[in-house]
Amino acid sequence: MKTTLRIARIELNLLFYSPIAWFLLVVFLFQCGLEYTSSVESWAMYQDLGSPLVMLTERIFGSQGMFFSIMGKLYLYLPLLTMGLMSRETGSGTIRLLYSSPVRVTEIVGGKFLAMMAYCFLLILCLAIFAVTGIFNIQHAGTGQIFSGLLGLYLLLCAYSAIGLFMSCLTSYQVVAAISTLVLFAVLSYIGSVWQDIDFMRDLTYFLSISGRADHLLSGLISTKDVLYFLIIVFIFLGFSIVKLQSGMKFLPWYRRTGRYAAILLIGVMTGYIFSRPGWIGYYDATANKRNTLSPNVQKIVKEMDSPLVVTSYINLLENHFWLGNPAQRNADLGRWEPYLRFKPDIQFNYVYYYDTVDYGRPRGKGKQDDLKTQADRYVKSYRVDPKLFKTPEEIHRLIDLRPEDNKYVMQLKYRGKTTFLRLFDDPGIFPGETETAAGFKRLMVKLPRIVFLQGELERSTARIGDRDYKILTSQKTFRYALINQGFDVDTVNLEFGSIPADIAALVIADPRTALDTVVMAKLRDFIAGGGNLLIAGEPGKQELLNPLLQTLGLRLMDGTLVQKSREMSPDLLLAGLTPAAVNFSRSLARDYADSVRVSMPGAVGIDITGVARDTNIAGGAHFDIQPLLMTNERSNWNKKGPLVKDSAEIVYTPSEGDDKRPVPTAVRLIRKVNGKEQRILVLGDADLLSNAELGRHNVRTANFEFNTALFGWLCYNEFPVETTRPRPLDNHLNLTGASVKKLKIIFLGVLPGLLLLTGAFILIRRKRK
Repeated sequence: MKTTLRIARIELNLLFYSPIAWFLLVVFLFQCGLEYTSSVESWAMYQDLGSPLVMLTERIFGSQGMFFSIMGKLYLYLPLLTMGLMSRETGSGTIRLLYSSPVRVTEIVGGKFLAMMAYCFLLILCLAIFAVTGIFNIQHAGTGQIFSGLLGLYLLLCAYSAIGLFMSCLTSYQVVAAISTLVLFAVLSYIGSVWQDIDFMRDLTYFLSISGRADHLLSGLISTKDVLYFLIIVFIFLGFSIVKLQSGMKFLPWYRRTGRYAAILLIGVMTGYIFSRPGWIGYYDATANKRNTLSPNVQKIVKEMDSPLVVTSYINLLENHFWLGNPAQRNADLGRWEPYLRFKPDIQFNYVYYYDTVDYGRPRGKGKQDDLKTQADRYVKSYRVDPKLFKTPEEIHRLIDLRPEDNKYVMQLKYRGKTTFLRLFDDPGIFPGETETAAGFKRLMVKLPRIVFLQGELERSTARIGDRDYKILTSQKTFRYALINQGFDVDTVNLEFGSIPADIAALVIADPRTALDTVVMAKLRDFIAGGGNLLIAGEPGKQELLNPLLQTLGLRLMDGTLVQKSREMSPDLLLAGLTPAAVNFSRSLARDYADSVRVSMPGAVGIDITGVARDTNIAGGAHFDIQPLLMTNERSNWNKKGPLVKDSAEIVYTPSEGDDKRPVPTAVRLIRKVNGKEQRILVLGDADLLSNAELGRHNVRTANFEFNTALFGWLCYNEFPVETTRPRPLDNHLNLTGASVKKLKIIFLGVLPGLLLLTGAFILIRRKRK
């Protein structure tokens, strides 16, 4: 060990007695300073302009910040340092002296690599200057993520150093060693995209690829798999260096040299393969809010699954999302499942490829008159995939009927004989997120909450995509927030011909356009008296259709229409504010929508929670605890009693016509105890807030998505959707202004690089004089 340290010290002296080491340190320090000051300057400007900031640690340092940018340039520095480690000895002839000395080859290689580790540590110290500065500049900075990123960059530098050392052993020309190192860096960066469609080669090339290996560390997730990868790369290339130097000391037949290289590579690959299997990987999430880890609720669900889970992906060649599921994307798919494999390593994955019609039999692309086989042949040639992978329509129909899923790319979850589907969505995220995946898991383990919509009086439909209907919210399979993708089952019932099922989670009565007859009314009153959960949504002009039922709850829809004064919007577009009771319905509402965001209600009526006599015959006997969820603003809203003409001149508040300007609830929740169970009822003064059109509104920022889902979650006692909201990040403020950033620029772009340059020049000049 002493010899190794002595060689390392000598090598460091040689490095720092040459201009190149000092020059690279100065350039690296200046580049880091430029990246840091540019980043904080832009965020400080946004802050000075009043823009809200969020997750500044990630944006300044993490996978979106300076660490990621610096990582993409590190490969340019190391070849200039490593090119002379051994080629200098070979070119000058001193390698023969080393061979004849009592120094072992392992000590030579170890000493030179140790010197490079020390130099890499100096580079990380340069980065640490900005890391420490950032900890002070960012309020509540994520120190764990910052130091995780520094670890990732240091490991990457050490891996680059080992590769450069080996390439230096292969030639006596330093320039050739540098160029060869760059070429090998490129090979290791791109090899992960090679042969990904071949099962045998996929895992090997993906493991050898160095591209993206530090990304998790930069994001704050430290795993033994990533750390071990860099250690294995170092082991492999140091081992190659030792074999190369040993073969120069004494003659070895080619097959023995090849065998040694192969043995080192095999040991490294097998070690990496074994310790990268699920169940053998350790994780530490260094982020403040543990955003790289499943939320506690999802962890609990996953840990309760005590039998193997089988995930079978059915991928249609002719469907738009095939490119996301083709064989070359297999490792990317497994990467999306890694957070779940961390807590449940016995998940099994199967992939079934087929071709079949899409969009209910309408062919896709050119040649629409072609038969399916001709289309499939064309797509196979375009995607360059093996045609033997794909099952014909007849074969896939015998295996499973995917026509109810429109023959789209779906993932079937199978657990203890029960199955459900995870779907891909028509949004930028495409794949199911943590909430949707956890809902799929939970569907396999518990009885699903069933939401039943009343039909028969021309209520809103759950099957139509029209503006006033509810398909997007309830049953649109490609919509992420649809109830069926959040863990609910959706059904309908016509009370003229049937009864309300006893096992439902809630009944929905959405804007009936004809009166409820006596038979239907009797069944509804019995349902309420029995403690059933209920959602009732009314509309202006139809108050009298629902008031007979609402009076049994102690409520009444007010006469008139609520209007809102606005220069740009229709006067009947009401933007109602959330009350504290509504905000507490879900964490996402409390975190993101508690302050200023409203719920849009086009055409709403107020709900009178005081105008019904308390001696009214309440269904079930006991009175309800009533709390408003949405309220109007008395400064801009009022209840207009007369006829509302929306395309006339500006709507004016007219008390003489009965207009009433006061805060009015437009949504309320009712709670009481019935038969030992808490009965929950929601009454909405507008049915459109749940409609397809309102969920697609883009001209006003609203909370309809989250509010609507929270309503149904509350009705089923928050069993679904699975709560995955994390605490709001705290690193949302910079302790800087534009003026203080200018001072940082002077220090980081002028003073520090200048001092380092002067130090290097002083040492080099002093040595030259000696």
